[in-house]
Amino acid sequence: MYRSLFPRDLFAEMDRLTRDMQQAFELTPAIRGFARGGYPALNVGSTPTAVEIYAFAPGIDPAQVEVNLDRGVLTIAGERRATTPEGDAKTTLHVNERFTGRFRRVISLPDDIDANGVTADYRDGVLHVSVKRRESAQPRRIEVQ
Repeated sequence: MYRSLFPRDLFAEMDRLTRDMQQAFELTPAIRGFARGGYPALNVGSTPTAVEIYAFAPGIDPAQVEVNLDRGVLTIAGERRATTPEGDAKTTLHVNERFTGRFRRVISLPDDIDANGVTADYRDGVLHVSVKRRESAQPRRIEVQ
């Protein structure tokens, strides 16, 4: 076993190890929720008339994104191409934190959605998918006689 040149704090190491274990097993929620690390990041919410999904995917060509709805399961899939210069022998990439490659996110939707009422719009790096609820599932006020 080797010795470090810098003294280490045993409690700091235990704290780091605990954080790493929690992240690996996702025992605690993070700011992005339990599904950390998914791309693109999602916000999913609902209103009385629709389910709203926002996928944050800047730099994606909208033609490369597929949105499918099958039996109450919404799938967002696509590909983000690399934008780094490749093939140039003079260029050295030191850090590359931007996700590139194929992605796929799957969202289970409630039973009261209308499969014919789905719209998808991509603007300013945000994909907004709106899934309408069936008219029969809409809340309505019943007048008392």
